Amino acid sequence: MMGSVTRVAGLLLAGYGLVLVLAWRYQDRLAFPAPRARLPAPAEVGLRDGIRVAVTAADAVTLRGWYLPPAAGAPTPAPGLLWFYGNMETIAGIWPVIAAWKPPELGLLVLDFRGYGESDGSATEPGLYLDGEAAWAFLAGRLEIDSTRIAVYGRSLGSAVALHVATTRPARAVVLESAFTSGAAMARRHYWYVPRRLLHLRLDNLGRARALTVPLMVVHGEDDRIAPIAMGREVAGAGRATVFLPIPGAGHNDTFARGEDRYRDAMTAFLRTALR
Repeated sequence: MMGSVTRVAGLLLAGYGLVLVLAWRYQDRLAFPAPRARLPAPAEVGLRDGIRVAVTAADAVTLRGWYLPPAAGAPTPAPGLLWFYGNMETIAGIWPVIAAWKPPELGLLVLDFRGYGESDGSATEPGLYLDGEAAWAFLAGRLEIDSTRIAVYGRSLGSAVALHVATTRPARAVVLESAFTSGAAMARRHYWYVPRRLLHLRLDNLGRARALTVPLMVVHGEDDRIAPIAMGREVAGAGRATVFLPIPGAGHNDTFARGEDRYRDAMTAFLRTALR
């Protein structure tokens, strides 16, 4: 009997050890699943003024996405907005939200992260920050965009990129949706069986929020089971948010759909005030 117990224990320990090795070796793939999808031209989905763009990051990785200019007749130079989406998303999947929301007076840039959509490369935490910096440089360099009036929006994973950009570039305002506090906190919640010392991802939203010096709006679903609303409240508190908008009945991925006009109107009003 004792021999059987020992063998079972040995197999369990060996299996656990294998899980730890895989978690250490492939944590970037676990954290950044990087779905591939064809990037449609904006005109294909009814956004006739938009264009496909290719932007090169500092490490020579090519990122592909959309630039949606300010509407014809909008005052120039116009304010701008960088849009950083969430994990498991691509422009091909989220374009209806962008099309439904974009205020006409803003120029908006959204790029697929490296490894996502049609963008080159493989996703890593440092690489995602380079993507954010490249997006900033592109939008700030547009002649019709006022580089002193650029806001950043980040949802879920994109909240880490948005906060990186907002604390390393002269952003005017920040909007975060379904934000988490840190990579370590998410690992404790979802991968509690992996020792922290094996994890190299930081994704320190809480620390970066504390460094913000511009207006912050945080939107969070009350029923979020991936990044609980308590995380959103922590980030909002750390960043001294001027707006915290809880969305009743919303989880992690349906905040915009559940919030509908209330969300859109609040975000538009926040940005118009911050970017005027």
